[in-house]
Amino acid sequence: MTASVERFKAEVLRGRMPVTRLAPSPTGRVHIGHALSGFIGMDLMRRLGGRFLLRIEDTDIERCKPEFVAAILEDLAWVGLDWEQPVLRQSEYFRLYEWAASHLWRRGLLYRCFATRGEIQAAALPGHVDPDGAPICAGLHKGLGADEGARRMAAGQAFAARLDMPKAIAEARRIAGDAGMAFTEFGDDLVPRRVRIQPERWGDVVIQRKNTPTSYHLSVVLDDARQSVSIVTRGMDIRPSTDIHRLLQILLGLPEPVYAHHRLILGADGRKLSKRDAATGLAELRAQGVTPEAVKSRLAPLLSNPFDGPSIQLS
Repeated sequence: MTASVERFKAEVLRGRMPVTRLAPSPTGRVHIGHALSGFIGMDLMRRLGGRFLLRIEDTDIERCKPEFVAAILEDLAWVGLDWEQPVLRQSEYFRLYEWAASHLWRRGLLYRCFATRGEIQAAALPGHVDPDGAPICAGLHKGLGADEGARRMAAGQAFAARLDMPKAIAEARRIAGDAGMAFTEFGDDLVPRRVRIQPERWGDVVIQRKNTPTSYHLSVVLDDARQSVSIVTRGMDIRPSTDIHRLLQILLGLPEPVYAHHRLILGADGRKLSKRDAATGLAELRAQGVTPEAVKSRLAPLLSNPFDGPSIQLS
């Protein structure tokens, strides 16, 4: 194992400090799946001699609550996770996200979309859904004239900034070449592999939401770069989003981290865990008298080989 770790650091990280992060969103209490992600990242950094960070992704100003931030810190510390200080909170950096988006605006890669969710769904072609299962935006307002756009804004209509995906892909390919349209990923053997991105399957994704000057996709790539995150450890459910993140890294001239997407815990219904599932919440487990050691023991099958293999159902 020591030989593979040293080879990984030399051939993949190439002198960069191993840094990863856990980035929960304070829209509810954290569950055992968050603990799994944290243990995987923390254990990997111990093996590699790197840094483990905690970031609070609180850009959703309607759903994120201060009390959830405090609860997240308490629950994660209780289960045994330990991270560097200070904890970055995305809501404190809206101006940075606006500045980055302005670069995309100036290059003609964004457009204003005033469409509602209902309008997008009605206009979507049957069966045309993104990897998350949402209808792919048909670009309803991509060709909207400047005068009509100004009239709508003057009337107080909110808009989201969407990425013109065909133009963005063409620009990224011009910058990085065909070989650059890929990301590096590794599994339990620490052997890197290149994975081609397919951002077109997402359609014209939102880069700035109607009520917020950013989106998850824009914020996450900027914060990973700003925090010098060199290894992104996160769940397999987020893997398709890496297509968008790699595309934005190319367009914004950001460094390229390597990725490790870990296996998931599924609930009793066979679906991904939710913050609404009280049976797996860390606060609920603690209230039942479950110990942190018992939580980690429950996660042992996934911690022993976190990246390669299928998701498992929680017993």
